[in-house]
Amino acid sequence: MIKIRNVYTVGQLNSYIKNMFTQDYLLQGLFVKGEVSNCKYHSSGHIYFTLKDSKGTISCVMFAGNRTGLSFRLAEGQQVVVGGTVDVFERDGKYQLYAKQIVLDGAGLLYEKYEQLKRELAELGMFAQEYKQPIPRFIKTLGVVTADTGAAVRDIIQIATRRNPYVQIILYPAIVQGEAAAESIVRGIRALEAMKVDVMIVGRGGGSIEDLWAFNERTVAQAVFDCRVPIISAVGHETDTTIIDYVSDLRAPTPSAAAELAVTDIRELDNMLVEYERDFQKQLQRLLRSKREMCRYYETQLKYLSPESRIRERKMHSMQLEERLWEKMQTLLRKKRHELALYIEKMKGLSPLEKLNSGFSYVEDKSGTNIRSVSQVCLGQELSIRVRDGVICTEVKEIGKEETI
Repeated sequence: MIKIRNVYTVGQLNSYIKNMFTQDYLLQGLFVKGEVSNCKYHSSGHIYFTLKDSKGTISCVMFAGNRTGLSFRLAEGQQVVVGGTVDVFERDGKYQLYAKQIVLDGAGLLYEKYEQLKRELAELGMFAQEYKQPIPRFIKTLGVVTADTGAAVRDIIQIATRRNPYVQIILYPAIVQGEAAAESIVRGIRALEAMKVDVMIVGRGGGSIEDLWAFNERTVAQAVFDCRVPIISAVGHETDTTIIDYVSDLRAPTPSAAAELAVTDIRELDNMLVEYERDFQKQLQRLLRSKREMCRYYETQLKYLSPESRIRERKMHSMQLEERLWEKMQTLLRKKRHELALYIEKMKGLSPLEKLNSGFSYVEDKSGTNIRSVSQVCLGQELSIRVRDGVICTEVKEIGKEETI
């Protein structure tokens, strides 16, 4: 009879095994090389596949959140290196490889070296934004470090010339692939820096990680970082990323894009100058109108304040005063003439001459005393009688007194 000491459930056993896998450091970050089979892209975005070689197979899964670690489409029969962790799926009691990154075989070791150098340079601060130099907007000379054959240099020259034919392009024909490539690229950077170009493009066309490896070398990264000329990196296609892309002052996804970033389109500059000229003309016209209005205002003020104007104004004022004085004098004269006429009429009523004209006479003695009564004369007294047209001298012969009523 078998004596049973400890009995575990399946779940407990699977949990125990999972815990063992979790505590194993090696299984938490390793790279496994093999051939892809049974590859399936799930609608959720996860990728399920099997990795195999001549001695065994292992189930693998790459979750949708880790798809950024895959730069190509996974397919049957590919030789790849998968980086990730090995863990147990408790429900099925199966262990599998949870992939975080996948590269084609042959690039696995290089990729690991690339990641290590990337971490080291990041810790040294060579990727820091404060060390990035601004790319000048208008340049006269463009330095290019790349192979003198191939699509990359043709694209750069064609696009740069089309955007601004006045920019001088200086090409350093560097070796961009192989063992001598890194040293050649460094020499090119230093040579163009010594020529004091305005900006520099360093790069090449697309390729595998092995083809692009020269741009992942520490010496090239250090040369880019130390260069006092702003550098635009343009290595491979948009999905390719090298170490100098992080170190350079600006990364372009392709050599063509690098030429567009380095050289300002002169047509845009022409359009901008036309707009500036139009704005300048508008502002100048507004300024001229304002100054003309101001000049007219000052001219009016000057005319008003000038001695000639003041004299003319005073003369006009004097003429107005003279006219007013004349009118008042005429009014006063008319009034006085009217009053005089009234006085004349009154005087006529009181004048002795008028009385004489009416048939009366004026009698006076030799002393000129007016004789108004018979009591003022005596017989033999000589008198003068004044009539309308002369004087009558007479002597009193008789005095007769009449009684008053």
